[in-house]
Amino acid sequence: MELLKLTVKPWSSCLLLGLLFIFAFLASLSHAEIHYHEFVIEARPVKRLCRTHSTVTVNGQFPGPTLQVRNGDTLVIRAINRARYNVTLHWHGVHQTRNPWADGPEYVTQCPIQPGRSYTYRFTIEDQEGTLWWHAHSRWLRATVYGALIVYPRMGSPYPFPMPKREIPILIGEWWDRDPMDVLRQALFTGGAPNISDALTINGQPGDLYRCSSKETVRFPVEAGETILLRIINSAMNQEHFFGVANHRLTVVGVDTSYTKPFPTSVIMIAPGQTTNVLLTADQPPARYYMAAHAYNTANAAFDNTTTTAILEYKSAPFNGKKGKSRSSAPIFPILPGFNDTATATAFTARIKSLHQVQVPTVIDENLFFTVGLGLINCSNPNSPRCQGPNGTRFAASINNISFVFPRRNSLMQAYIQGQPGIFTTDFPPVPPIIFDYTGNVSRGLWQPRKRTKLYKLKFGSRVQVVFQDTSIVSVEDHPMHLHGHEFYVVGSGFGNFNPSTDTAKFNLIDPPRRNTIGTPPGGWVAVRFVAENPDSPESLNETGIWLLHCHIDSHLTWGLAMAFLVENGVGKLQTVQPPPLDLPRC
Repeated sequence: MELLKLTVKPWSSCLLLGLLFIFAFLASLSHAEIHYHEFVIEARPVKRLCRTHSTVTVNGQFPGPTLQVRNGDTLVIRAINRARYNVTLHWHGVHQTRNPWADGPEYVTQCPIQPGRSYTYRFTIEDQEGTLWWHAHSRWLRATVYGALIVYPRMGSPYPFPMPKREIPILIGEWWDRDPMDVLRQALFTGGAPNISDALTINGQPGDLYRCSSKETVRFPVEAGETILLRIINSAMNQEHFFGVANHRLTVVGVDTSYTKPFPTSVIMIAPGQTTNVLLTADQPPARYYMAAHAYNTANAAFDNTTTTAILEYKSAPFNGKKGKSRSSAPIFPILPGFNDTATATAFTARIKSLHQVQVPTVIDENLFFTVGLGLINCSNPNSPRCQGPNGTRFAASINNISFVFPRRNSLMQAYIQGQPGIFTTDFPPVPPIIFDYTGNVSRGLWQPRKRTKLYKLKFGSRVQVVFQDTSIVSVEDHPMHLHGHEFYVVGSGFGNFNPSTDTAKFNLIDPPRRNTIGTPPGGWVAVRFVAENPDSPESLNETGIWLLHCHIDSHLTWGLAMAFLVENGVGKLQTVQPPPLDLPRC
C-alpha cells in the first residue's frame, strides 16, 4: 500500500495535525490511573524530646504517607477515624471540579468524620502538577496529621528544567510536648494566645539542636555532582520560616502547582500552606551540611525561636576511623536571616514569577477590598479566667471586621444544598464598614469585630480581584491567605495602605506567580486575581460550591480570620455542583 505523503493541501495538514493532537491527548488519558488508599487515623505512641505521647497519626506514620500521582490521575481515599476526635482531611491546593464534597474543611463542605466512622474522598487531579500536600482540617489535628501530595507531569511530559537524579520531600512542621488539642482547648478557654511549639521539625524530626533528638535527625545521603529536587512544604501550624542548606545554592523552579522562572538563592521564605520546589546540586567538597529552618516572625508576639535541622551527607565524606562514629566532623551550618528580616523575605517573594506569560483577568467584575488582622473582644468581667488576652480581653481575628463563626448544626455546603435556613447569610461586606488608616494608629473603637457566619456570593465566571490589607490592630503581621478550590495570580503587593489610583498601575499582568496561598506583607497589602469558574480558563475548573478563604496560621483561623465564597451554579451539568455522596458524614 502506498505511504501517505505529508506534502498535502494546507487544510489537510491542519486536519492531520489536529488528529495527531487528539490521538496524543487520548493516549495521555489512557495512562491515567486510579489510586486507592486507606488512611487509618488513630493515636499511636510517638517519642520526641525525651517523652512519648499518644499522637494522632495516619497509618501509624508521622508525618503521614506521601501520595504520588500524575496529572490526570484519580485518588480514592477511605479515611477511617479511630481517634477520639472528629476529623476531616483537606487536599491542599487541589482543584475540586464540581466537587466541593472532597475539599474537607469541617463544617464548610462536610460535617466531620466522627470517631468510629469513615468517609471516602474521591477526586481527580486536572491540569495541575507540582508539590501539594494534605492535612487534617479539623481543629488542631493538623499539627500531626499531614503529608506530601506530589503531582508529576503526564507520561511523556518532561519538567521545564533539567531532570534531577532524585527528589526529596521536605516537610517543615511544629511539635508540642503535649497534646496539641489540649493547647487549643486552653487557648479557647482563656481567650489568650496559645502556647508556642516546643520544637520545629523537618520530616517529623526536630534535629541535632534539641534534647534527645540527634540520633533520629533526618539524613539525606547524596552523591557528589548529582542534582536533587527538594519539594519543600511548610506544614507548620503557626509560623513562617526561612530555610537554607549550608554552602549550597538553591534554584527555585516552582511554587505550589506552577513552574516559575528559575532563579538562584541561598535562602527561601515559606509560609504555612505554601510549597516551593528548588534544585540543589551537590557541588561542594564532600562533607556533611545542615539543612535548617527557623522562624520568620512579623508580629509583636512570642514565637518558637528554635532551629530545626536535617543533614545533607555526601557519601564520599571522609570517616574519622573511630568505631561507632559516622563522619569525621560536625555538619556545616547555613547562614539564615534574622527572625525579623522582612527585607529578605520581601525580596525573595518579589523574585517569584510565572515561567511564561499568563492570561490574567484585566476586566474585573468583583473588586473586593478585605482588611485582615487581629482584634480583641471586650469582656464584661476583665478579671475572669476566660479573659486572659491583653488587658482582660479575648483574642479575635477578622476580615472586614467580621470574625467568622463556623457552624455546628450542619456544614455550610450541606445547608446550602438542603435549603436549610439560619446557618449562614450571604451579606459578607465587600469593603470594610469604616474607612480608616489601616496601618497607622487605629482607634481602639475599631478593635472589636462582630462574630458572624457570612458568605460572599459570586456568579459563575466572575472575574475577581481581592486586595488583602493588613492592619496594625494589636500588631501588624504577615497573614498567609489560602483560598480553597482555586488558584490566583498575585499581581501586586506593597507596604502601607493600598492606593488604587497609584498601586494598580504597578500591577504585574504579564507573568505574575500563580498560587493558592499568599502572605500579606506586615503592615502592607497584596492583590490577587482569579476567575470564579470560567470553563474556558485553564486556571479555573468549574468549582461551583462553597470555598473557604482563611489565614493559614491556625491560631488566627481559630480566632475567626476567615470567610467563604458561595459560587453559584452556572448553566448545564458541567457548571453545576455534583450531588453529595451517599457516605457524606452527618453532623
